[in-house]
Amino acid sequence: MKRCPVLLLAVVLLCSKLYAQDKPGIKFNHVLPADFNIDNLKVDTSYGAVIIADIGSSSFDGNNKGWFSLIYKHQRRIKIINKKGFDLASVEIPLYISTKTNSEERLESLKASTYNLENGVVTETKLDKDAVFKDKQDKNHIVRKFTMPALKEGSIIEYSYTINSDFLFNLQEWVFQGSYPRVWSEYNLDLPNFFEYVFLSQGYNPFDIKKSDTRTTTYSVREQGEGMRTETYTIPATNTSTRWVMKNVPAMKEEKFLTSLDNHISKIEFQMSGQQFPNMPYHDIMGNWHTVSDALLKDEDFGERLDKDNGWLNDDMKAIKAGTTDNLEEAKKIYAFVKNSFKCNGRHGIYLTTGMKETFKNKNGSVADVNLLLTAMLRHEGMQANPVILSTRSNGFTNEIYPLINRYNYVICRLDIDGKRYFLDASEPYLGFNKLPENCYNGAARTINKEVEPVYFFADSLRESKFTNVMLFNDETKAGKWSGSLTTILGYYESSNIRDKFIDNGKEAFEKKLKESYSGDFSIDDIKYEDEKDGEKSIRMSHNITIDGDNSSNIIYFNPMLKEGYKENFFTAAERKYPVEMPYKMDETYNFQIEIPKGYAVDEIPKSAKVSLNDGEGFFEYLVSKTDESVMLRSRVKLEKATFLPEDYETLRNFFDYIVKKHAEQIVFKKK
Repeated sequence: MKRCPVLLLAVVLLCSKLYAQDKPGIKFNHVLPADFNIDNLKVDTSYGAVIIADIGSSSFDGNNKGWFSLIYKHQRRIKIINKKGFDLASVEIPLYISTKTNSEERLESLKASTYNLENGVVTETKLDKDAVFKDKQDKNHIVRKFTMPALKEGSIIEYSYTINSDFLFNLQEWVFQGSYPRVWSEYNLDLPNFFEYVFLSQGYNPFDIKKSDTRTTTYSVREQGEGMRTETYTIPATNTSTRWVMKNVPAMKEEKFLTSLDNHISKIEFQMSGQQFPNMPYHDIMGNWHTVSDALLKDEDFGERLDKDNGWLNDDMKAIKAGTTDNLEEAKKIYAFVKNSFKCNGRHGIYLTTGMKETFKNKNGSVADVNLLLTAMLRHEGMQANPVILSTRSNGFTNEIYPLINRYNYVICRLDIDGKRYFLDASEPYLGFNKLPENCYNGAARTINKEVEPVYFFADSLRESKFTNVMLFNDETKAGKWSGSLTTILGYYESSNIRDKFIDNGKEAFEKKLKESYSGDFSIDDIKYEDEKDGEKSIRMSHNITIDGDNSSNIIYFNPMLKEGYKENFFTAAERKYPVEMPYKMDETYNFQIEIPKGYAVDEIPKSAKVSLNDGEGFFEYLVSKTDESVMLRSRVKLEKATFLPEDYETLRNFFDYIVKKHAEQIVFKKK
């Protein structure tokens, strides 16, 4: 019997420990001196700040408008370590506005304080309500902004607020991961069974806690009746309360060859799909691609104007298509007219920002303005043209199953002629017919027509090929001096980049920068181009090259890759938890030949090598040979796919490590 108290104490201690693991371990609005100590944190503190606790919740409440409101609560504690983390003290709270109902989400119960430890005593500085500002982003969004007061290195900041929303579609997403590490990230959702949402979660970090409970409850909904009478309705519900927690979440880092951090960050999103009230039929909210496409085609800011009242185009279209003999030639003329005559302001989105007639008159507009106008002009001539909506690489992936329109931010035109399909983007003057910016190759897209056909733009469908040939001959006036030529056929997207630079800054500025890139003993002149104005072809570029070496030395070291070699590895991180997403497959060939300087002999040349990547996913060859008169080299780097999974990262990094080392090797000439 004497052992029972000991056993009981052990059980109590165990329960206390488990309970502590179930909670963030802090008390909001109550900062202690011990809270300023970060020695025991299990996250990387080198980022300048750590989010100690980030907790959100969403629930529903019956309102006095005969419907329901969404109640979103958010509270956060942050430890500022140094100035690198000061940007977390600038807080933005987005709110939605409806121009149709003239209502907006309401920010309530905002509290914010900065805590500092001074001589062992915690001091609190509260945010002044007058320091909260309102900024309108567009017709449907405003942002409430404030900056935490009394901020300095070592501060702890806390803020909390509530958003009261009548827009049930705007159930807040929760992001568990960001650019700063999080010790505790938690989201709670209390969802009545008569509202149906699709849950969309992503990321590579597992949940430390994920559990759901159900309970029965009753909602009261009030509605203003006739006169001053208020009617109250009660609705029974079975609620599911779900809790998600992640602990010690690492920061998400921007790295090369990543479409968007938003594609891989750990988060959960919600989309209302339907409603099912007691004794009422099911109401489909989300719809499907056919209902969404039909709504878009009837929307005056999208598809309604593609065919409606476009007689004002009649006279202009006659002049634009003059001299054409078939539909394809006519389409190319219309495309060239729009591409070359209209200036795009670079603004993305799928909806028109102004009327088509205004866009045509002013000769400028957004991507949607330009490409929907192009679609309307092609339809005006009886062609089968339809808009295609997509999401650019920097905007994030779409969802192929659910018609989540808010994920789409770009519109192009699909044209079908004589059984062939063309995709057109007239918003960029450097593009050619049936060419799209590389940023458009981001997976699933949708044609907006009766069939609502899916379209796929994968980076793996693109191949960027580049061929460079260098020939260097001895200059008769000086040993160790060479002159010759460099000719390169660029890849299409590198060609597009150069055309864009020509448009923005002029050819002279480009050539000046190119010449400046050859420093020291290297110089170039007589730069020439072929197909520079043909947006459907790659540019062929050539120039003379002169290398004035030091002939007084007994040994000449020469790197045969010149400026074309890989100087550093793209992939520096020791590990990577998300894919490598290159914009295209690549195939780069470099041929080089140099005449051995008079009075010298080849003392050392790099060794030839061939390396394969992951059983056929790519290869690197580096072949060197010599004769009595010259040294020849051929380098080829080829990747057979654009996207590599995290488990392939190490081999890919080692592959490019090897390329960098080989491209750094030199030919050694020694005086006889």
